[in-house]
Amino acid sequence: MATVHDVAIWMKERIESAGVLYQDEAVAEIQSRFDCESSEFLRINQSGNWSIAPNVLTIFRKMTENTVVWDRYERMWRLREDSDLPGKRGCV
Repeated sequence: MATVHDVAIWMKERIESAGVLYQDEAVAEIQSRFDCESSEFLRINQSGNWSIAPNVLTIFRKMTENTVVWDRYERMWRLREDSDLPGKRGCV
């Protein structure tokens, strides 16, 4: 049975191999790949859309704090670039 740690590792590996991971694609992939109870790894956000559960994101952020940034306009994670500001978000 998959754990939140397994999901976070999958996210990290996906970004490392592809360079980016869009939130919508991640949600769909988590639903199919991990064949899970949605509430364990996913949740419905305030906008009524599926999103990744906070417990998964907490582990993911700890693993990738120096290598990955969140692009809120594109709703995706991507590998950090030299021009990115320190922190969890890139240049905005």
